[in-house]
Amino acid sequence: MVVRLFCGAIHGVDAFRVDLEVDLVRQGVPSFVMVGLAEGAVREAKERVFAALRSCGFRLPPSRITVNLAPADKRKAGSGYDLPLAFGLLAAAGIIPEGCLQGWFPLGELSLGGAIKPVSGVLPLAVLARREGARGMIVAPENTAEAAVSGVSTYGPQFLGEAVALLTGQSSLGPASLPDFSVCREDVPDFMDVKGQNMARRAIEIAAAGAHNLLFFGPPGSGKTMLARRIPSILPPLTFEESLEVTKIHSVAGMLNGRGLICERPFRAPHHTVSERALVGGGTFPRPGEVSLAHRGVLFLDELPEYGRATLDALRQPLEDGVVTVSRTSQVVTFPADCMLVAAMNPCPCGYSTDPSHTCACSPQQIRRYRARISGPLLDRIDLHVPVSPVPYDDLRADTPAESSASIRERVMAARARQTFRYAETRCRTNADLSGRLLEMYCQLNREGELFLREAVQRLALSARAYTRVLRLSRTIADLADSENIAVEHLTEAIACRSLDRDWDGV
Repeated sequence: MVVRLFCGAIHGVDAFRVDLEVDLVRQGVPSFVMVGLAEGAVREAKERVFAALRSCGFRLPPSRITVNLAPADKRKAGSGYDLPLAFGLLAAAGIIPEGCLQGWFPLGELSLGGAIKPVSGVLPLAVLARREGARGMIVAPENTAEAAVSGVSTYGPQFLGEAVALLTGQSSLGPASLPDFSVCREDVPDFMDVKGQNMARRAIEIAAAGAHNLLFFGPPGSGKTMLARRIPSILPPLTFEESLEVTKIHSVAGMLNGRGLICERPFRAPHHTVSERALVGGGTFPRPGEVSLAHRGVLFLDELPEYGRATLDALRQPLEDGVVTVSRTSQVVTFPADCMLVAAMNPCPCGYSTDPSHTCACSPQQIRRYRARISGPLLDRIDLHVPVSPVPYDDLRADTPAESSASIRERVMAARARQTFRYAETRCRTNADLSGRLLEMYCQLNREGELFLREAVQRLALSARAYTRVLRLSRTIADLADSENIAVEHLTEAIACRSLDRDWDGV
């Protein structure tokens, strides 16, 4: 008897349909064969499922069992096939009616004792279940909040026996309630705690308003890391569509930890020993890296020159295109990677070449070697280069409270609203996305502005990419000033925000 039920598999951060077919023949020598390009954890499902069935009191007759996972030419990974395989075996053996499986989307790992355990990647599979018109999903209790986000009816039995009772209509278990999307983190640091650093605060506001990349450089203890960690507090809240994108990535990476929908922008700060694969994604079975986990949020790289040169250069394509493409012999996977890069570095190995209160112990050759760890093409992709100086004592002891994140956020959201309205008919989201024809269309200059920018490009020897960055920054500064036209003062501030274009060796 052949029984068919549908489940799914993950490819990148999306899911595709998989038809699980079970053929059980009660003649011949008992055997079990699984086909359909199943990797190790899927093939091992046999041992877990048979033990779980025995623990829950189900006895399969001696049979020749063939399991097919179609389409057979696409790889299936993970332990989420345990539950659908158990249902298929029970229906093929006639223990439960085959008709009771229709429309259900089961997903979960089984323990040897029959407990249903959580798996990763539930949200993309739940979206697939809804698209396929499933009547409901059966998942582990820990996965119910995640699956319910998709809108499909979700049930979370604790054991295989409870799940079978649900299928046969003998259970009173109700669907899980929709998680509360309004519950977000409230522990994000506030700019109210920052003393001084007016130039750096202004640069952060510009970067947040236009989703621009940002580099801080200055001596140790000047507040670079403290400033960077407060950037999420002034970013606009995620829209529902953006929340789904972010949650899907974290779901595939197995990092939701029972949460439903992520509603705050991610902030990722990997250590400088991070590998290239961990940063941009990859592996034998490709998984999203830190740059994808920071999608729609902030990727913070502290002590930038301490990262490996190849690791940093691997960021070039994601920063330009907003996606990471991982190519393997058997598959090509694309992960979203549209994030703000915020980096911090010292100006030299000892850190004090720009601090007048300390003596720098580094030779010119050491400083050049240190700064050469950051390639020109990567530096060119960073929109703002901002020096951060030590905070004077009087500023540290000042009683006047600094401007709060909430106040800055209002201006940022107003500027983002202008961009959303302006680019409604295009594929751009923010000024950082402008390029080509759209850049010329929305960043037009008057004659005075043209003459000023021409002279700046010639004097500073700006590259074509740096020229583009200056125009994007100018557009954002004009939006913050509620100006439809880019004026010379906007261009002046944009160029001032790219200090390393003027004198990298003299920093």
